[in-house]
Amino acid sequence: MLKSGQVVLTRVQYTDTFEIKKRPALILFEDFDNIVVAGITSNLKMEGILLTKKEGAIKDSVIKLNYIFTVSEMMIEKVLFSLSKEKKKMVFDGIVERLKELK
Repeated sequence: MLKSGQVVLTRVQYTDTFEIKKRPALILFEDFDNIVVAGITSNLKMEGILLTKKEGAIKDSVIKLNYIFTVSEMMIEKVLFSLSKEKKKMVFDGIVERLKELK
C-alpha cells in the first residue's frame, strides 16, 4: 500500500514531448486509485525542498512544489524510501504557502 511521504520511482509522461521516462516522485496522496505526486529533480538550481543523499536520495535533489501531477499505481515501479515526518511537513507547508500566493 502506497503512503503519503514515500518517494517512488514512476513513469512520467512529459506534456511537451509525450516522452515517457522513469523519474523519482514524492507521493502526496491517493484518491480513487489516482496517486498525486510531486516531481523530484537532481537539478539543484530548481526551486523547491532540498532532499539529500543522507535522507535516502541517490544524489542530492529537489522536491519541486511547482510540478505536481497524477499517476496510476500501475505507473509506479517501486518505493525507494520514505521522508521523515519533519521533511514531509516542510513539503506540505510549502505547498500550502504556494497555494496561498494564488489569492
